[in-house]
Amino acid sequence: MLNDPRPRRQYRQVADQIMALVASQELAPGERLPSERDLAELLSVSRPSLREALIALEVEGQVEIRMGSGIYVGAGPAAGGAAPIDAEGPLEILQARSIVEAAIAEEAARHASPELIARLDDNLREMGAALEDRPRLVALDGQFHILIAAGVGNSVLANFTQQIYEKRLSALFMEFSSRFEGPRTWRLALSEHGAIRDAIADGDAPAAREAMRHHLSESQRRFTESFLVERHQQA
Repeated sequence: MLNDPRPRRQYRQVADQIMALVASQELAPGERLPSERDLAELLSVSRPSLREALIALEVEGQVEIRMGSGIYVGAGPAAGGAAPIDAEGPLEILQARSIVEAAIAEEAARHASPELIARLDDNLREMGAALEDRPRLVALDGQFHILIAAGVGNSVLANFTQQIYEKRLSALFMEFSSRFEGPRTWRLALSEHGAIRDAIADGDAPAAREAMRHHLSESQRRFTESFLVERHQQA
């Protein structure tokens, strides 16, 4: 049987480095790790990969991230707990979506129907009224992207968009996004959705492609623009 050719996920490799550091320094549960900035420099890794690693370790119980305080060694997973997380990383998912969904939006602009635009308008109105309701916003966000794919008239694309969006509901992605999402970021996303809707309604395929690419690239950037622990201190 051939070996799996896929590279090991970057954040998982970083998570292993963090736990090796904990072991080498003999840090006990409750003891503090270096800051996010210092950890990134010490391990020679990017902040995005470090963040994904830290949040994966927190979901597993290996570390505890205390807003405005620091990163601490956790008590470890409970007996019989789940295996270490090795799901697709949030930033990896957003990058893949940016590539694929930009092309889907371009095609949707070529097939735009009054029915599709009406459904997108309904979705945007509902999102605008739900800016303080995160579970509702997550559902409406997914619906917006799935509606666009369905508007192409290709069930494979619609199903694929739904499947890749559902990866947003993983424990790692939900914990990761909860650290950085809020009314401000959702308002920005809503505005970006409006630009996508307008380009599709105008039948402007290149503009629809660029608007979708911009939206998902900006979503990725918003997850990396501020520090994981110091965010609330800055606020």
